[in-house]
Amino acid sequence: MPPSKPVWFTSRVTDGSTAPGSAVPASTAPRRGTPGASVGAGALLQLLRDGTPRTRSELSALTGLARSTVTGRIDALLAAGLIAPTGETASTGGRPPATFAFNPAARIVLGADLGATHARLAVTDLAGNVLAVTTADLDIAQGPKAVLDWTVEHGLALLTEVDRPASDLLGIGIGLPGPVEHDTGRAVNPPIMPGWDGFDVPAYVRERIPVPVMVDNDVNIMALGEHFTAWPEYEHLLFIKAATGIGCGIIAAGQVYRGAQGAAGDMGHIRVAGADDVHCRCGNTGCLEAVASGAAIARNLTAQGVDAGGSLDVVELARSGSVPALRLVRQAGRDIGEVLAGAVNFFNPSIIVIGGSLALAGDHLIAGVREVIYQRSLPLATRHLRIAAARTGESSGAIGAGVMVIEHALDPARLDASTEIKTNG
Repeated sequence: MPPSKPVWFTSRVTDGSTAPGSAVPASTAPRRGTPGASVGAGALLQLLRDGTPRTRSELSALTGLARSTVTGRIDALLAAGLIAPTGETASTGGRPPATFAFNPAARIVLGADLGATHARLAVTDLAGNVLAVTTADLDIAQGPKAVLDWTVEHGLALLTEVDRPASDLLGIGIGLPGPVEHDTGRAVNPPIMPGWDGFDVPAYVRERIPVPVMVDNDVNIMALGEHFTAWPEYEHLLFIKAATGIGCGIIAAGQVYRGAQGAAGDMGHIRVAGADDVHCRCGNTGCLEAVASGAAIARNLTAQGVDAGGSLDVVELARSGSVPALRLVRQAGRDIGEVLAGAVNFFNPSIIVIGGSLALAGDHLIAGVREVIYQRSLPLATRHLRIAAARTGESSGAIGAGVMVIEHALDPARLDASTEIKTNG
């Protein structure tokens, strides 16, 4: 049976207006031996989110809190349903001490990855484990009401599939294929999303499912999902989505970096040298997206007499050994690498992860990226740099959308400010 609905965090947040949507930085975790007065229940929960059961004494030693204070924090988290008893450890004399661990089944989240022509929904627990998923061909150009109505309808169907009521939803995360003002959840001048400009996505969805709703662009949530599930040990990550368009999600110090207005990572419209005669849909010329995207490669193949309608056709041709397709995919990798070389020098990431449909074409795209980055970037910046293919696959966006909600809700300061988390000290 699913767990009973905890009473925590039910009324404090109604939208994503101030949500960081990113992993909690290591600096917020309590340090061993530091005074424990400032370590609230939220910070204690961060210790337990690794899934390792711990006793009160162990938590007291890790946080510097008095045992009585730890007991108060644990009682608050137990009442909220966020942790659960996991048994007892071996006794060294007297009654065996009880252990406690994070309870990922306490609530669920719904993540929606809405692409240009597809939609993927996933229900996960609080540890990001996928409980159910559904996909469909869905044209974002149908407009916000039609697409969001579909999202709500099929999201509720997924809840039924996992036998959880809508009241168990912690929140809904949504990724959109265009520029998004993260503070408001509204798309801003999206080039392929007619009718979406300025539309209040969180408010529209909350009218149908009254839970917190957070919105970001699709590349950011893919970066978050890929980082959370496959590369958590890397604090500085660039995720490149190479598909019909080209975009970049930035993870800095373990958190999604969006910039002042949410436009960080829009590398698709950085100019590529020698491509001044290539027009881009943004109105400029020479943009990376106009030169190296799946759509651009398909156009070039068609001009050479090779039938290709889009990214997936390019991938199929490359996999079948088409020399023109392989040559163009490799060159696309070089063009992407040229733009990334500057980013490597400027940002100094630990890892660059290449995803999107074009990455399915094999090693040729990544080989082109590596070729230019290692040639053009500073040796210090590339000394330990890893360039790898994405691991999470098509679910990364939906998982990342859910993780965005989880990290927002379980932020230590936010939990401690919630009236539902009460402690005795």
